[in-house]
Amino acid sequence: MKRTLAMGDIHGCYAALRRLCEFIKLSRDDTLVTLGDYVNRGPDTYAVLDWLIYLEGVCNLRPLRGNHEIMMIQAQESDSALRRWRESGGDATLRSYAPFDDAEGKVSDIPDTHWDFLSRRLLPYYETDTHFFVHAGAYPEMSLEEQPDYILYWESFNDPPLHDSGKIMVCGHTSQKSGLPVTNGNAICIDTWACGQGWLSCLDVNSGQIWQANQQGETRMLFLDELPASN
Repeated sequence: MKRTLAMGDIHGCYAALRRLCEFIKLSRDDTLVTLGDYVNRGPDTYAVLDWLIYLEGVCNLRPLRGNHEIMMIQAQESDSALRRWRESGGDATLRSYAPFDDAEGKVSDIPDTHWDFLSRRLLPYYETDTHFFVHAGAYPEMSLEEQPDYILYWESFNDPPLHDSGKIMVCGHTSQKSGLPVTNGNAICIDTWACGQGWLSCLDVNSGQIWQANQQGETRMLFLDELPASN
């Protein structure tokens, strides 16, 4: 059975990512939409990006761009952009690329395959007949191709209205410290604070089933209709 799956913000949490992929039993028939923010904060950005590149041969991967990927790419452009990125969790990313355990890591340690994935493979949004997927948010009265970058990558989740398309929005970006996704019926946020003390979440948008895993290797499962309403 073909599934459309959405996965929340990974933020360098490779252990949770691997465990979650095992838990949901990915297959070639699955479309997996990863919602961005693969890098920064968590300890294993290098391994996360390697795994996502590997998943391109395992399932129908649709990787979205997040604001942290934007900051990482901009860090190549100037010292000030590099400093802003490091202050936003890029220091942890660089440590994951360091050739020695006691080194801080440098931008030059990041392989071309990872830069290529970040600059060429990431999408601004993805949509199906019933849902659309963005990293952060979308103006309800504006088509997806017209959305400004600020809304797609930086807007906080705040009880959004139904999009004019009638499709339900699935997003990440706004970390839910409860460890639970949140929905108001019009939109679903599945950033459940994997890089904090929360969980990495994956939602089957058709069945409403949610799988979660954390950095300690624990797993749990719930359904969308079991969640409290965001409003």
